[in-house]
Amino acid sequence: MSPETQRKTLRVVKIALLIVQVVIVVFLLGSAVMDFSSAVVTNEEKMSFDKWYGNWPTVFMITAVFFFFLFYLTRPRKPKEWKGAGLAVAFFISLFTEMFGIPLTIYLVAPLLGVDPKLFGMYESHLWAYLLSRTGIISLEAGVFMVMFLSTVLIVLGFLLLARGWKKVYQGGSVLVTDGPYARLRHPQYVGLIFLVVAFLIMWPTILTILLAPFLIVRYILLAREEDRELEKEFGEDFRRYRERVPPFIPLKRNRS
Repeated sequence: MSPETQRKTLRVVKIALLIVQVVIVVFLLGSAVMDFSSAVVTNEEKMSFDKWYGNWPTVFMITAVFFFFLFYLTRPRKPKEWKGAGLAVAFFISLFTEMFGIPLTIYLVAPLLGVDPKLFGMYESHLWAYLLSRTGIISLEAGVFMVMFLSTVLIVLGFLLLARGWKKVYQGGSVLVTDGPYARLRHPQYVGLIFLVVAFLIMWPTILTILLAPFLIVRYILLAREEDRELEKEFGEDFRRYRERVPPFIPLKRNRS
């Protein structure tokens, strides 16, 4: 088989695998949305404690879909990357378990607030919104809208950074990628992951996720620094010039070489 034929065959195989992946993603996402909708959609405006929690099919489906997207877009390879992935797994499993399964945080916080845990239905379980409503500053409904809006914006931005960053790295192959999101940030994928962590802390805070979040964010920062050192060894002066003009995480100011 000639080199040209091999390249064409490899291209066809890659396209076929991509189609299979897309079909799997669409199937899983569709199943998750249907399952999530069955939990959320109800004749009552607010779902009660008993109706919202204990929904284990939703826990398993949302967790599976989220991890599929997360690992598909990050693809950890090195041991250090897998350690970061392990923290992410612990964070999101604990999150979705409390969000739809057993609300451990609610059981611990409710007595401190002097209320029955059964008070916390779908709306009240957005703890930041509930706490704000107790101060009288805003209504519970307005608080829920606020936290959902902020967290949704961060989730969308996080997945966009992950997807665009992965696409550029995949297309770049073994060259130093400096365009697309990498023209403004050296580590858009880590920024995207941090956005996701912060988004869910706003949307649905739990004791475990609040404790795990700092370790997870610090881990991503350390991985980014390690990646910088590896890129400097591989690309030398080209990377040093790139590092001088592009910040790692916050695109507030771009230095000019």
